[in-house]
Amino acid sequence: MTPSGSVPYLVIESTGRRFALDQGQSWAIGRGDGCAVLLDSRSVSRLHALIQRKDGGNLAIVDLGSRNGSFVNGSRVSFPRVLNDNDRLVFGDQELVFHYPGAGEAVKAAGGGARNEPTTALHTHSLATIMVVDIRDFTPLSRALTEALLSQTIGTWFLRTGQITQRLGSWAQKYIGDAVMAVWVHDKPSLVAPDLLKSLRAVSEIAAATEEISRAMPLPSPLRIGAGINTGPAIVGGIDYTALGDTVNAAFRLESATKELGLSVAIGESTYGELPSPARNGFTRREVELKGYEGLSTAWGISFEGLRDFLRRAGA
Repeated sequence: MTPSGSVPYLVIESTGRRFALDQGQSWAIGRGDGCAVLLDSRSVSRLHALIQRKDGGNLAIVDLGSRNGSFVNGSRVSFPRVLNDNDRLVFGDQELVFHYPGAGEAVKAAGGGARNEPTTALHTHSLATIMVVDIRDFTPLSRALTEALLSQTIGTWFLRTGQITQRLGSWAQKYIGDAVMAVWVHDKPSLVAPDLLKSLRAVSEIAAATEEISRAMPLPSPLRIGAGINTGPAIVGGIDYTALGDTVNAAFRLESATKELGLSVAIGESTYGELPSPARNGFTRREVELKGYEGLSTAWGISFEGLRDFLRRAGA
């Protein structure tokens, strides 16, 4: 909830119609039933775009694979983009203006308290599991696609990935270029294993969603992803709902190491140690070089097919 007098909203200037963006954490834009920003135009897709609350009060927009694209100040939205006061948004033939006069006050007032929900407090050395999923060979893919198809593909992938991680209890998600980072904060030692299984379930579901998107889009080749997961102390929280520290850095490096391993998923040694021991079969131990780290590091790799079998054995 934002302070009184600082509620963000969209307005159609030609009619004066306003859409308040103060209740909840996300607002769908489109002409389909249930959209918070309902636009009556055939040029607008049924589910066109999504605005999400980010960064302690700031709002970001992502296109959801719409036919005619989403634009901010004349630029097509291909990745989640933070909105600023007076930005002009275009969906099909519909133009709206975004107003957020009290953005600064909203950031200061943002907060939360429920488990795995964002909070502005900064918690040093919280125990967390970090999941990083990245689209492989994205640069050549982006060069091969039209801007519209690229936006449609990436927007759909971001949406599906965000929905999956949120549903499985992620404390926060960050969209970084062509990658998504999700964080599970473990308030109690007894919650580490269940949360870790949720992060692995998220990876498995994201892989399945990526395959679906590849089949649905006219791409020159299927989308491929890699995932890294690491568990350990991290600094989590702050107004930008992020995670920092060596545990986070290692998760990104583990994702990069999947290419060297020839496997789709790589998890750290501490993460592997938290897995249910009867179901660990399927992971392969490898010694890998992680960029920025001295010597070799232990990683445990597994294919997406192997991960599905592991989750089945673990009952997750």
